[in-house]
Amino acid sequence: MITYKTPEEVELIRQSSILVGKTLGELKKAIRPGVSTLELDDLAETFIRDHGAIPAFKGYAPSFGETPFPNTLCTSVNEEVVHGMPSASRILKDGDVISIDCGVLMNGYYGDSAYTFTVGEVSAKVRRLLEVTKESLYKGIEQAVAGNNVGAISHAVQRHAETYGYSVVREMVGHGLGKNLHEPPEVPNYGKRRDGIKLREGLVIAIEPMINLGKRHIDVESDGWTIFATDRLPSAHFEHSLVIGKDKADILSTFEYIEN
Repeated sequence: MITYKTPEEVELIRQSSILVGKTLGELKKAIRPGVSTLELDDLAETFIRDHGAIPAFKGYAPSFGETPFPNTLCTSVNEEVVHGMPSASRILKDGDVISIDCGVLMNGYYGDSAYTFTVGEVSAKVRRLLEVTKESLYKGIEQAVAGNNVGAISHAVQRHAETYGYSVVREMVGHGLGKNLHEPPEVPNYGKRRDGIKLREGLVIAIEPMINLGKRHIDVESDGWTIFATDRLPSAHFEHSLVIGKDKADILSTFEYIEN
């Protein structure tokens, strides 16, 4: 069932989402060649708990069969699209990109956001992929207003990414957010403008384009979680949580602590 949030609930989701942004900002300071993804995970867990919240992903077990996720972060490197599992043996190197997806639970409400970081010197080709993916997120957010359909968001993301020759991952989607980490409705990153439900004020959703440099096709690693581009070309992922407004969306998460 789709739930619409009160202004008080929206503010609690905002608080959680801002903490996610602060966590990602702390991680940016630590991202460099030679650092393991598990080191980043430990840093994030400590920061989140020190701020009175719980890592949302740790122990998360969706209904479709995976074992519970063991870590605080999803750390997806290069061709890994989403749900990469932190590891002491996964050492970042110069030229990598790493998507970090982070969620927290605080005061009974979830926050969720993701950002793709560069490690050292990254090629212009890959850097452009990241730029366009982030742009596609904001193109989607522009359509997240009352009266539009979910498909208006989806279409805007797809159109922008494909204009530059990139591919949109179709199996992984955005989602509602609130007292649960994943709530209805699903928010695909492709589709027609009039697809999906009509958006109403008070609906909180996470929009998260996952865009591949090569083909859109994906597969799952043997760990049961890590999603990767089948052609092993780089992928990028950015995510904001927001509430639908009458004339424009109110973005609840933030990249301020990463980019300033």
